[in-house]
Amino acid sequence: MRRPSTHDAIVMGGGPAGTSAALSLARRGWAVAIVEKSSFPRRKVCGEYISASNLGLLDRLDIGDAWRAEAGPEIRRVGLFSGDTSIEAKMPGAISRPAGREGFGRALGRDILDTLLLDAARSAGAEVFQPRRAVAIERDGACQAVRIEATGGNSRDQATILRAPVIVAAHGSWEPGPLPSQLEKKSSPSDLLGFKAHFTGSWLAPDLMPLLTFPGGYGGMVLADHGRMSISCCIRRDMLTRLRGSLARERGGHVSAAEAVEHHIMATCRGAREALEQAHLDGPWLAAGPIRPGIRAGYEEDIFRVGNAAGESHPIIAEGISMALQSGWLLALELGKATIGQEEREAAGRRYEAAWRGLFSTRVLAAEAIARMALGPGSAALMEAVVRNFPQALTLGARISGKTKPVPGLADARLARAR
Repeated sequence: MRRPSTHDAIVMGGGPAGTSAALSLARRGWAVAIVEKSSFPRRKVCGEYISASNLGLLDRLDIGDAWRAEAGPEIRRVGLFSGDTSIEAKMPGAISRPAGREGFGRALGRDILDTLLLDAARSAGAEVFQPRRAVAIERDGACQAVRIEATGGNSRDQATILRAPVIVAAHGSWEPGPLPSQLEKKSSPSDLLGFKAHFTGSWLAPDLMPLLTFPGGYGGMVLADHGRMSISCCIRRDMLTRLRGSLARERGGHVSAAEAVEHHIMATCRGAREALEQAHLDGPWLAAGPIRPGIRAGYEEDIFRVGNAAGESHPIIAEGISMALQSGWLLALELGKATIGQEEREAAGRRYEAAWRGLFSTRVLAAEAIARMALGPGSAALMEAVVRNFPQALTLGARISGKTKPVPGLADARLARAR
């Protein structure tokens, strides 16, 4: 066992939520450790779209210029591909950035985005432990001790103990584990399982991000970086089981989950089929989940939660990365307001939970309502009818889901300089 290392904060997870919090705290002179289980770059199940509301935040996180150089085209239209229906509408108006320029949201692969953010956090002074996994948390006086181990089964690498008064859970909600911040694993036929793939050579209009609906699930498509089209979707576990069985009987052999999902989308959604008609798969399909929509405790048992660990919306509104980045930023704002003793931590936790709900609860509820419409047996047809007669409903839905909601605290310079 290696000697304990003491920090001001330990962030478990090196995705957008964790790096946003770590980078912002490190800017204030905090000694921050990031524990990330995967080696970067790595692809991840994610829609990859980042709303225009984050443009100023990306600049504050020191990756704005790199993001603009790498990301795909501006998304100026939203759409609905459902059955034989294809409908489009304008994305809500552009967002002003602190520099006075305007822009729309764009998509960037997580293999690129996460690396940019982690490198920025490291440059700001955060110590990165990668690939490492947190396997236990115990109270150690005024601090908590986090035991981390190497991933990949390297038995020669000793376990390490990190100590800090502040623990940030940024490990997401999809993967169960032994930590008190991780969710209990449950399985249900109605679970929504996530899938994602990149394609090249797609015919999808560069400025369009359509919502896809199909029996038993929903998804989205967007043109990301380097000509890659990103398609991500969720499908009910019971529907996927039926599809795999039916397709296996038809083909006379084993059918993977990814094959069944792709075949189902192509067979039931004309807009997606046309967009992918001449496209080529770029790398394998990825799978994850089940997704766990809902609002959870932002502070509990001396652990702060950010990203999906704090709360998760149905990805039908394409706000996952936005909520991750902004939740990490919100937490850093609250933690940066006082010296962090036990009482100050609890007060910061209460303020953070209130700020989180104020910024995201409408998004979570709107996503739940839209997802119910997309998944209901007769609701998808009703959604088609409404959007066909009132295309502006797509624009309204994008606005309600938070595409233009400003990020709090960007005018506050305290997180931009060391203490």
